[in-house]
Amino acid sequence: MQKILVANRGEIALRIMRSAREMGIKTVAVYSHADRDALHVRYADEAVNIGEAPSSQSYLIGEKIIAACKQTGAEGIHPGYGFLSENAGFARLVKDSGLILIGPSPEAMEVMGNKLSAKAAALKYNIPMVPGTEEAITDVNEAKKRAIEVGFPILIKAAAGGGGKGMRIVEGPADFEEQMQLAVSEATSAFGDGSVFIERYVSSPKHIEIQVLGDTHGNIVHLFERDCSVQRRHQKVVEEAPSAILTPEIREKMGRCAVDVARSVNYTGAGTVEFIMDEGLNFYFLEMNTRLQVEHPVTELITGIDLVKEQIKIARGEAISFKQEDLKIQGHAIELRVYAEDPANNFLPDIGTLQTYITPKGPGVRVDDGFEQGMEIPIYYDPMIAKLITFADTRAEAIERMIRAIDEYQITGITTTLGFGRFVMQHEAFTSGNFDTHFVKKYFSPEVLRESREDEAIVAAIVMEQILSKKRVSIAAPVAGANSSNWIKNRKQI
Repeated sequence: MQKILVANRGEIALRIMRSAREMGIKTVAVYSHADRDALHVRYADEAVNIGEAPSSQSYLIGEKIIAACKQTGAEGIHPGYGFLSENAGFARLVKDSGLILIGPSPEAMEVMGNKLSAKAAALKYNIPMVPGTEEAITDVNEAKKRAIEVGFPILIKAAAGGGGKGMRIVEGPADFEEQMQLAVSEATSAFGDGSVFIERYVSSPKHIEIQVLGDTHGNIVHLFERDCSVQRRHQKVVEEAPSAILTPEIREKMGRCAVDVARSVNYTGAGTVEFIMDEGLNFYFLEMNTRLQVEHPVTELITGIDLVKEQIKIARGEAISFKQEDLKIQGHAIELRVYAEDPANNFLPDIGTLQTYITPKGPGVRVDDGFEQGMEIPIYYDPMIAKLITFADTRAEAIERMIRAIDEYQITGITTTLGFGRFVMQHEAFTSGNFDTHFVKKYFSPEVLRESREDEAIVAAIVMEQILSKKRVSIAAPVAGANSSNWIKNRKQI
């Protein structure tokens, strides 16, 4: 491939384009009217407008993506994450158009895109599963009977779901019927598929995922784990690699299971196998994401592998150039998703203009973003501004580096999750590794950030008063000895 089209926007589009440029591959950007001045549009070798601001009229229309490829001569398409990245219909359209999708086959997407068929595929390799049903349930009475057999509390989940939609926790039989109806209704509305199944609810789960790569020559490797347990609304906010709690033995076992899950669908490209882990460090298969993950940078930092370059090489038909035994974990990496959201207001989006936007720098700091000062955060898309990643020899050092980077990150004009990230990094539950997916519910409250903001305002007022006082003194009387200053003498000589 000499030219690829990146069917995405923002930070992930830029991130893909940079790796492609290092490989000598030209890139094509696509953009909506809202993104006409976006950084990824300026960075690409070519750019094609594909429609109005709403994604349903631009980034989600596969035919427009294909037409842009034909127009520019792009041979391959990298979908990034989100939008069409896990759409089997789009993957088939790309294939039928004689183009190359930098991702897995449509068949793999279809199987892993449905939680029930994914579980069925994984069961061929005896992957550990949370006790529950292995098929969709529509009859409420039958479902209730099965839930009692599994044991409460149970979780009702949409088969085609994601992002917490179509998901209900049920504490006992009395609430089951109502909660199932709500789950079915929400799943139908969100996914066009009301199929649900039930699982035993793991009360204090860790969310551990394994990065995998597969090529067209039958090779599949894993690149260790990421802990993504700090979440809000069932979506990740903080991710790290490696996990603070996994033993080498558990890591090896989880890695083998992840490779087997990928093998069950002849997986090619980059993918992620997700597990939940209970308090006893027992892990269970959750699902597989058939794309590049938002949090892939932490894996890149601890392995030294550029996952985007590997995706492109695999799509070109090349074999993975390294073996499982060649991979080693080096250091520790943490990622904070910087959202235009107000954590003190239930993490609701706070759209506006980036009046100040200055990113942190220095050793071990990486910022993947798609914005610059003066730009607006569009209301039409996910409100993520950037991914702030730190890397160090140890977890403790990576945490301290993250705190320093958060303090250096200057954003005004909108409210962000930076303050929340600082709260997480300093909390004993996080620093000890003794946390789960209920971290926000257990430990975070809006008052924490409000108090912090009040303290910061008081400090800022004191500093400003000191600055103004010094200026008044300076105006009233010259500084003693100023005329004999060595700096002034040297300056005059210059």
